[in-house]
Amino acid sequence: MAVYKLFPYKDTTVYSMYPSMNTGIDPILQISNLNFAMNTSPQVARAMLKFVDSEINSTLTNLVGNSSWDAYLKLFIATAQGIVESSTLEIYPVAVAATTSSEWNNGTGTYLDQPLSEDGACWESPYFGNGNAWAINTYDSNNIWMTGSWDATYSIPGGGAWYTSSQADGSDSMLVSQTFDIRSAKDLNVNVTKIVQAWTSSALPNHGFIIKWEDGAEFNANKLVQPVMQYYSVDTNTIYPPQLEIRWDDFVWSTGSSGIEVLDQPNLKVSLAENPGTFFPSSINRFRLNVTQMYPPVTWVTQSAYTIQHYLPSGSSWYAVKDLDTNEYVVEFDDTYTLISADASSSYFDIYMNGLEPERYYQILVKVTAGGSTTIYDNEYYFKVVNG
Repeated sequence: MAVYKLFPYKDTTVYSMYPSMNTGIDPILQISNLNFAMNTSPQVARAMLKFVDSEINSTLTNLVGNSSWDAYLKLFIATAQGIVESSTLEIYPVAVAATTSSEWNNGTGTYLDQPLSEDGACWESPYFGNGNAWAINTYDSNNIWMTGSWDATYSIPGGGAWYTSSQADGSDSMLVSQTFDIRSAKDLNVNVTKIVQAWTSSALPNHGFIIKWEDGAEFNANKLVQPVMQYYSVDTNTIYPPQLEIRWDDFVWSTGSSGIEVLDQPNLKVSLAENPGTFFPSSINRFRLNVTQMYPPVTWVTQSAYTIQHYLPSGSSWYAVKDLDTNEYVVEFDDTYTLISADASSSYFDIYMNGLEPERYYQILVKVTAGGSTTIYDNEYYFKVVNG
């Protein structure tokens, strides 16, 4: 019922073909295996991104509290090529050796700058071109294995390092993956809860995520195996930067002795009771719903039946949010995380505006399953987020 969005503070792509090149402010993140020459010499690209520890911890402590939660990593597709049946992306937590600079550098480069930018993370180093190499196939200070992969025929060592487990005995796999086929949606949307839990419990240090193709697709010289995924980076000028969504169940049904009845039937009239219409990105707004019968029975009463408040059905009413211009969901209907709550006054739900792009209009949709029917209500429930 609650969705809070965090955005990365740095991201980059590392390329085996240009081992010292940094692309820290490029608007695109690329994951690919490409054959550039007639003699089939495959070259690989992998993407990395990191979210701030303090923002993750603050969200879990101050908003989520003791509720159960999940974390989802979402990237939005710019272009996709060469995606065949069962093409699988793998996501791991990045590993960086504990040195005086135990963090990878974002850098200020873009793809194929002239001259090449070498002031940040690249294929050969987490720091800068010709810097100290990635710590690959060794143990960190907690005796946890840091690994990586490359093909010596086509590449120098590097391409990032990652943890495959959060335990010294290797028992807790950190692998997260998503498989695509020809016609599937190409956005990345994966549950990374176990990785974020490893960070917040200090089982692993948070150096971010690395995204790569499965081993069989990387450094594959077959010209029929050339998958390319290009996702928008945090430096995009679009409304599609990467996101880490923290989702938790804050469903409450505490109506007390209000005497308000539940309308468990189709053909409802649903309207927003509280919608100022304009919000700042830091706002958290509680939207209340006026719920009445569309066709009330004819009875002798002292007030209009259309003014009598009701509740939406418990456990079968949800909300969603769409971008009004693109008609895309920014918060989707979810059986667990967008359930509509109720208190002594009315049915309600909360929306956290931080994850919505400012200076855009949004539409709220309400879905209700009642009386054997499922209906979506979208009667001009609009609002705008503005720059604060």
